[in-house]
Amino acid sequence: MSYPTPPKRAWWKESSVYQIYPASFKDSNSDGLGDIPGIISKLDYIKALGIDIVWVCPIYKSPQVDMGYDISDYRDIHAAYGTLQDVESLIQGCHDRGMKLLMDLVVNHTSDQHQWFREAKKGKDNPYRDFYIWKKPKYDADGKRRPPNNWGAVWGGSAWEYDEASDEYYLHIFAPEQPDLNWENPKVRNEVHDIIRFWLDKGVDGYRMDVINFISKVPGLPDAPITRTDTEFQNGDKNFACGPRLHEYLLEIGKILKKYNAFSVGEMPGVDNPLEILNAVGFDRQELNMIFHFELHYLDHGVEGKYSPKQWEMSVFKTTVQKWQKNMIENDGWNALYLENHDQSRSVSRWGSDQPEHRTYCAKMFATFLALQSGTVFVYQGQELGLINIPKDRAISEYRDLEVHNWWNEMMRDHPNDTELHETTMKEITLKARDNARTPMQWDATANAGFSSASPWQKVNESYETINAESQVGVDGSVFEYWASILRLRKSHKDIFIYGNFALVDADHGDVFAYLRTYEKQRVIVVANFRKTVVSWTLPDGISLEKDGILISNYGGLCLTTKS
Repeated sequence: MSYPTPPKRAWWKESSVYQIYPASFKDSNSDGLGDIPGIISKLDYIKALGIDIVWVCPIYKSPQVDMGYDISDYRDIHAAYGTLQDVESLIQGCHDRGMKLLMDLVVNHTSDQHQWFREAKKGKDNPYRDFYIWKKPKYDADGKRRPPNNWGAVWGGSAWEYDEASDEYYLHIFAPEQPDLNWENPKVRNEVHDIIRFWLDKGVDGYRMDVINFISKVPGLPDAPITRTDTEFQNGDKNFACGPRLHEYLLEIGKILKKYNAFSVGEMPGVDNPLEILNAVGFDRQELNMIFHFELHYLDHGVEGKYSPKQWEMSVFKTTVQKWQKNMIENDGWNALYLENHDQSRSVSRWGSDQPEHRTYCAKMFATFLALQSGTVFVYQGQELGLINIPKDRAISEYRDLEVHNWWNEMMRDHPNDTELHETTMKEITLKARDNARTPMQWDATANAGFSSASPWQKVNESYETINAESQVGVDGSVFEYWASILRLRKSHKDIFIYGNFALVDADHGDVFAYLRTYEKQRVIVVANFRKTVVSWTLPDGISLEKDGILISNYGGLCLTTKS
């Protein structure tokens, strides 16, 4: 494996990012909902972890159908979160501590309450009509009205919603309340560009871009191939994930960001080809700095979707990591390293063991495994504490996520008496539901986990009594302090951990994930046991360890034995 010489260094490659889900981070005014002043009050905590960039999920004005990813005004703030002045204080607070601030840019779709869409629905001649994607209905052999194509929405049902007044459907890849914007319209792109500049001019340092690879659709919007015979509507991502004009649109955005030396990370689901991603993140292409891919997080999705069962395999896990590391390093791209975010459950519970005797070791193991790869590290709130999934006995009625309820309701409609399916689905929900990551942040062992003095919008995870920030910050051996050490190690050895090569070691081993990082004459091996049992592992031929050269260990020490 070769690496460009010298490596192309950049501040954003060397940064560590902390993601905040504002509704669940910290409530400052006792209304049970997190807010911007609450975030400001915890900036010192974030800085103590060793973070360089704070990313805040959407805080714009929104009806909150999808927790802020349905935006009704891009230049205003959701009142429950605060004000524009609060955002300005947050920007200043980050900058005063040497940190940068990312906003979430959600421009594949808007809320149906956005003024553009409200105008668009007034009639076909309205100047905003073409801001969205409208199509005439089809009719079947019996004369029944049908959607324009067979695309399914991400959360079930058709991706098309009928508008009776105009006798047309509009496209919504997500919820009906989230109509897709028509990026073919240059007026839409100009509006988006103005929104980007608006926040950059206020001092925001960049963006995480929500499903940004969906903005270009295949002309004509053809039917999706039938991949599931058990459902009428099909996954249409082949027709909108990385469409034909995507890179044209991203380059226009990239030119704006370059003028501000701004950070960018794109969310790109539905893409498993690194070469396609390289078209967006190649260093000299000037589109995006990096992207989030989803290939690892699809490994435990069954054939019928996210909440159907599938046992993930270590061999596939390894080849997936290797593929993205190798392709980005060899082709001058860049990885965004993450295991958790607001859409993924807790890694300790999902991929490891959250049993009390294993949790701390497991959380530290994942920190080591993730943060010493090539790429920019993303830490999701609570990951630095080793937070775990919500209890398995939590009733479906206590979940708040639209995705879960849509899935559950559709299942109960189609299979009301299949109790075995109900039990299996509930098990998968407890393992993978987004609500696992959205419970209130666990600050201390007081009521409501120190998140709020009022009843929280989302029920707290009962684990807060033993897993919380107060019990870990400044405490030797804690998950928090281990994460801080890992992030310091990454920066103190940036040549090898940030700019070095990557190679799997012992690729066929079913329990241990080991990899080698190299830079010029430097070599470091990272060894992670993914299992909750003791594993005896032998170094492959050609690799030897220096006992005095151990940089970090989640056990505080290692037992090295020599082959007899």
